[in-house]
Amino acid sequence: MLALLQNEARHRGVPSCVMTFEPHPRDFFAKRFQKPELAPARIATLRDKLNELRACGVDQCVVLPFDHAFASQEPQAFIQDVLCQGLGVKYVLVGDDFCFGAKRAGDYAMLDAAGSKLGFDVARMNSYEVHGLRVSSSAVRDALARGDMHAAAQLLGRPYAISGHVVHGRKLGRELNCRTLNLRFSHGKPAASGIFVVRVHGLGDAALTGVANLGIRPSLDANDVNGGRVLLETHCLDWPTQLGGEGGYGKIIRVELLHKLHDERKYDGLEALQQGIRQDCEDARAWAFSARI
Repeated sequence: MLALLQNEARHRGVPSCVMTFEPHPRDFFAKRFQKPELAPARIATLRDKLNELRACGVDQCVVLPFDHAFASQEPQAFIQDVLCQGLGVKYVLVGDDFCFGAKRAGDYAMLDAAGSKLGFDVARMNSYEVHGLRVSSSAVRDALARGDMHAAAQLLGRPYAISGHVVHGRKLGRELNCRTLNLRFSHGKPAASGIFVVRVHGLGDAALTGVANLGIRPSLDANDVNGGRVLLETHCLDWPTQLGGEGGYGKIIRVELLHKLHDERKYDGLEALQQGIRQDCEDARAWAFSARI
């Protein structure tokens, strides 16, 4: 879809542009109606979404705040105010299930008719399939929820990854002899959770193999320095000596989740937790060796 968008942009001599929303519309309505179960599991942070779009060669990205005013906007107002006046669109590409405007009242037919009157072209792209499975955010969420990282990678066209700045934590990893790189996942409901074999980029020329915990760390006090928030804690199996003990803080890293070892576990005390971590490291090394990563 992005390749088609860029091709059309080149032919028309205009920048390619992608529009997205923050927060996710279902997040907005879940909060508004106080029904957290309506919120979707979050696949990517906004940072990761923008980075992937840039990597795909998209020239511009418009991030619209999804709030009450935007949710109440009628479809015709969206076309006039956002598409025509705001962006001056010449060509609009949507998916086959695209709807827009208050109560999802706008659809492809309405947008196409408006384009004919207002001077922009509209195209709709049919679903894309991989091994007979329709590629969609729902399919990616399902694969991540099952811990099927291979299926998720096939749907995404790359390993599932999370990136961000390495932040300070409780420093418990030093007591456990398992130093970690901590990334905060701002959404409270990640699409994936558990213990994973990972590959870490951004600490040097070569990617590093590691083991990571994505979740809320049930063995620890929910009132600790991370406040019970979702955290991606990554331990590199072989730490680069040139970085020193504090060399990871403040760096932007990308962590690819390659294989799920198991769900998060609650251990009875730090000794049991330490034993569990040692086993996870051994299992991660064994998997990495068999997969030759």
